[in-house]
Amino acid sequence: MKFLDQARIHAQSGAGGNGCLSFRREKFVEYGGPNGGDGGRGGHVYVEAHEGLNTLVDFRYAPHIKAGRGVHGMGSNKHGAAGKDVTITVPVGTQIYDEDMEFLLADLTDPGQRLLLLEGGQGGKGNAHFKSSTNRAPRRTTPGTPGEERWLWLRLKLMADAGLVGLPNAGKSTFLSTVSRARPKVADYPFTTLAPQLGVVHADGREFVLADIPGLIEGAHEGRGLGTRFLGHVERCGALLHLVDGTGDDPGAAYRTVRDEMIAYDAGLEDKPEIVAVTKADALDAELAADAVAAVAAAGARDVRLVSSVAGQGVDALLTALLAAIDAYRAAEASRPAAAPPGGPDADSTADTAAVDDTDGGTGSWSPV
Repeated sequence: MKFLDQARIHAQSGAGGNGCLSFRREKFVEYGGPNGGDGGRGGHVYVEAHEGLNTLVDFRYAPHIKAGRGVHGMGSNKHGAAGKDVTITVPVGTQIYDEDMEFLLADLTDPGQRLLLLEGGQGGKGNAHFKSSTNRAPRRTTPGTPGEERWLWLRLKLMADAGLVGLPNAGKSTFLSTVSRARPKVADYPFTTLAPQLGVVHADGREFVLADIPGLIEGAHEGRGLGTRFLGHVERCGALLHLVDGTGDDPGAAYRTVRDEMIAYDAGLEDKPEIVAVTKADALDAELAADAVAAVAAAGARDVRLVSSVAGQGVDALLTALLAAIDAYRAAEASRPAAAPPGGPDADSTADTAAVDDTDGGTGSWSPV
């Protein structure tokens, strides 16, 4: 399946059905009276996170999502049926932005999380609704209200436990294929990985998800190379495994380049637990390996390790250390106080529904279901 982490969609909820104008007509009944039914409400548009998905590619070929219209009211006090609701199923970790990609509207981080994206229009009232003691034969009805519609951006940030970062051709794909059953493309030229790859790693009787992120180059935070688009996938990782090519000309500069790009990205990546490993140890003699480790340590890395994915040297110890870093990060995250609700410290933390300003001046309701 092709990986796609960004998609633009057009969502539209259903309009409400119109109310009916009708009077009872029956033989031998002198006073029939009004019996026009109400229209049904329009269908809602929901969005739900599903843990069995890991791409947004389906929305490239079907970007229009439309809920059903409410059925009009009918005579004999028959109310119209509600329009059919539509649920947009997205991978866990999907963020929803407005049309200009300036405001984050929703962030689906938990499996099964379900939100009301667009609310369907209300059904109109039939003339039977307006019957009273002083108005026995009302001819008043109301139409159904239109549904909401808007263009939205979906952006996927993978929910991996750990992420592989490094310059192109640093051995990330080789490492992932060694420690998991993932089969990313491996070649002896840069940028063989053009999309993130996920693999399940088994270590110390446990398992965790490892993400291989396409290689970064100097200036990636400004859009060079593959740009910052894939840096978002490591924002949610519990720990980072930074691989440095030990056969390169300057391993210390290679480490510093990637480190500076993560700092310039300004999303807290530099604060995540980081384990640094010099790769391709099987191609280095003892002296060159020691020089590479020393150069990376001099560039600011801590606890630099020497590994060889092909020969399996140092891989088991590296996975054990990575699993410990993931556990420490998750424990620290769990102990942090809950984030303040949107709207500042004075916002009501018990509110289940937040009003979001639309681009055309309207409001859309976003509430958990």
